[in-house]
Amino acid sequence: MGLDFTAIDFETANGFRGSPCAVGLSKVRGGVVVEEASWLMRPPENHDRFDHHNVRIHGIRPEQVTGLPRFGELFPEIGAFIGGDILAAHNAAFDLGVIRSGLEVSGLAGPAYDYVCTVMLARRCYSLVSNSLPYAAEEAGVPLVNHHDAAEDARACAGILIDIAARNGAGSIAELYLSLGLTVSRQPAFDPRRDPLSKASQSAVEALAGGAGAAVPVRDYRPGWPEEGANPLPNAFADPGHPLFGQTVVFTGELAIPRPEAKIRSAEFGASPESRVTARTTVLVVGDGFVAADLRSGRLTGKARRVLELHERGRRIEVLSEGEFLQMVGGHVASAAIA
Repeated sequence: MGLDFTAIDFETANGFRGSPCAVGLSKVRGGVVVEEASWLMRPPENHDRFDHHNVRIHGIRPEQVTGLPRFGELFPEIGAFIGGDILAAHNAAFDLGVIRSGLEVSGLAGPAYDYVCTVMLARRCYSLVSNSLPYAAEEAGVPLVNHHDAAEDARACAGILIDIAARNGAGSIAELYLSLGLTVSRQPAFDPRRDPLSKASQSAVEALAGGAGAAVPVRDYRPGWPEEGANPLPNAFADPGHPLFGQTVVFTGELAIPRPEAKIRSAEFGASPESRVTARTTVLVVGDGFVAADLRSGRLTGKARRVLELHERGRRIEVLSEGEFLQMVGGHVASAAIA
């Protein structure tokens, strides 16, 4: 068995995972990309609002998908391309969540998928101040010109996994995971006649009905230090394969959600939130519209500069944007819709 898998990347119309508007796939056989596919699509009905924040990131506007098949109509083709492959994605919890939620709100059943996360692998095998896709792709020697183009992002994800396997002398994903002491994750099959909605889909459905689970409103700016709140204990029963499990997380900058809520969300996934950067810190989440490119431009908070100093001294601390963090915990902030 060779290094065979399919890398996948979704872009979404809004903060709900079940609103895919684009997908890119790269099929790898024997450690070489042999086939690629990508589609624009309309998100599932009632979840096809395009938010300004998402459009600003990926550039896909609602008029570009007008009249195109919806996700549910395209999924047979997407699923046929994947076949029985292991899926690879950068922050796989998000992309697998897109499949699950997209199927749920479309009323469709879906197969089980084994999957690997190149964010987790980059953390294990690289020493980067940010494991965001552009940084990991650069380390892997994979050109990434148009970040958030689904086809390019899937190709970059494939390149990262190929590079990490080569660095570890692994000829297959099974060999790679055995050498790293990891277990391949699995998303179970879903049948809408039998299985309950996932938490993300349930929240989205309730939000449509005007009930609980609506998106968190953006807070008005308030000068002064943000309220830190308590540091809840990590959820010992969280998924050990989640990117935040076992991490010690600190937040800095003005977040679009209250910092105490951010701490609660991180703890739900097995992280230990703290209030300042210390020797225990492994992840720093930066607000104020920070993106990974700011690490090079120097637009940083005091805590972020402290992390860069520690990183230069050999400390392995990862910097995340708030957007990356919210992808990991399945949350989003309300933003203006684009007609």
